[in-house]
Amino acid sequence: MDILFYGFIVFLFAAVILGIEGVYLWWISTHGAGAQRIARRLHLMSGNQGRGAERISILKLRRFGRYDAVDRLLQRLRFAHRIDRLLLQAGIAWSVERFLLCSAAMAVAAIYLVLQWPLPLPVGVAIVLLFACLPLLLVRRARVRRLARLEEQLPDAADFIARALRAGHSFSNVLQIVGNELPEPLSGEFRIAREEINYGVPLGEALHNMASRIPLTDLRYLVIAILIQRETGGNLAEILSNISHIIRGRLRLAAQVRVLSAEGRMSAWILGLLPFAVGGMLVLVNPGYVSALWTDPLGVKLLRTSLVMIVIGVIWLKKVIRIHI
Repeated sequence: MDILFYGFIVFLFAAVILGIEGVYLWWISTHGAGAQRIARRLHLMSGNQGRGAERISILKLRRFGRYDAVDRLLQRLRFAHRIDRLLLQAGIAWSVERFLLCSAAMAVAAIYLVLQWPLPLPVGVAIVLLFACLPLLLVRRARVRRLARLEEQLPDAADFIARALRAGHSFSNVLQIVGNELPEPLSGEFRIAREEINYGVPLGEALHNMASRIPLTDLRYLVIAILIQRETGGNLAEILSNISHIIRGRLRLAAQVRVLSAEGRMSAWILGLLPFAVGGMLVLVNPGYVSALWTDPLGVKLLRTSLVMIVIGVIWLKKVIRIHI
């Protein structure tokens, strides 16, 4: 009886291990990186548009709201177009209406929290404004991270285009290859440019639209080099290789500058956040000790002066540690 029981346990363990290995091998063969790469190349060879090609409107209009009345109202406002451009550059699939509703919801939540605490009016207004601007700060952070990722991918894209041109591909075909082979988010931008060309947009306008969606100086250099070569002629593959070498050198120098200025940036963060952290801790531990800052007229003056000095110091440190290359 014991032998049969232990034999059953051993065979059950072996069956579970083999089942897990079989599921793993099936997943790798169908959804792994190698399988996805082979599928992309098969789509490219068959003439399809590749993975999830973005479709653009022939009218090239972006809706700012779900309803027509809201969309027409937001289309008339200049700041709504700026918000839409910011969302587009950040790669966030939000409408302007959704962004404004999120900001309004954060402001209402901040007003509710401020009413629960006996804070002075300037501090309460500052908290409400901070909460209302939180979605904007998050979108701007996403924009910065996406642009940094695009800037890192530009040298590889330039080399890829140069190799494809040396292989004899046409430039329009090169755009399709780049959109299918390169990783996101740069491949999506090239697919959008390819889609615009398929809709009948001239090549120069499609490249200018891509440069407006990606406000990077290196990409503008790439677009200008392509357009000048199409007007005057020349070896575009060699030009793109030189541009990729220049971009890599600039990115290497920028990385060295970030390393050397890391101490200054950390000092700026500590000096900027330390007064607020200490003030918040004192409010939680001993509110009566700190309440003189907003109950006494002299304390209010000191609080305003200190806030102005902190803002000036943070702006000055930001100007000092920011080095443009």
